[in-house]
Amino acid sequence: MDLVEEVIRHEWDQFQRTENEGGRAACQGNWPMFHQMRASQFMTWPEDLLRSYLDDLTEADMAGRNLVTEKYARMMASTAPDEYRERIEPFIPRLSGTRVADQERVIAVQVAWARDFRERYPKLGAAMRVLTTAEDTPADTSFETYLRGELGTYSDRTLARYAAMVEDLRDAGRNLTEETVLNTVRLGGFADLDEAEAAQAA
Repeated sequence: MDLVEEVIRHEWDQFQRTENEGGRAACQGNWPMFHQMRASQFMTWPEDLLRSYLDDLTEADMAGRNLVTEKYARMMASTAPDEYRERIEPFIPRLSGTRVADQERVIAVQVAWARDFRERYPKLGAAMRVLTTAEDTPADTSFETYLRGELGTYSDRTLARYAAMVEDLRDAGRNLTEETVLNTVRLGGFADLDEAEAAQAA
């Protein structure tokens, strides 16, 4: 099994053990969609980052933690702040001020990339999450909030490698959102982003 598939399978296993207040979410039974979305992301990652994150998932299992559950829990700091403060924050690892600042620098770059992508591919963009935390509602979690939740589950080692990847892409004039969505549409059977964008209009 290649590294991307190994990471996806490990995440899927944790996702299956994530409990929601209203019972299992419909997406927890949709392996093809989960696989497509996570593969699209992980296909953009270098090998050292994939290995580091796979180690995070393994270490979490050994410690009785579930990183997928924690990711969704962290998002509630924005989407359900009262419940988060009372029922979640005391029970998940606290992030230092330095760690939060490191994450926010990465998030700012990625939100700018996502905004740029939406301007160039508005129909594909319309099918994505709302963009910023300011747009969060109890029913809608933004790209920014989702990313903040996900980065918050990474080990310091993995976040450092992730931040290095983002910095390298930015220095090369590349856009991670564009590269991730290109993977998504190709896995969905389209040749490229222009073909996928045109299909959205049909």
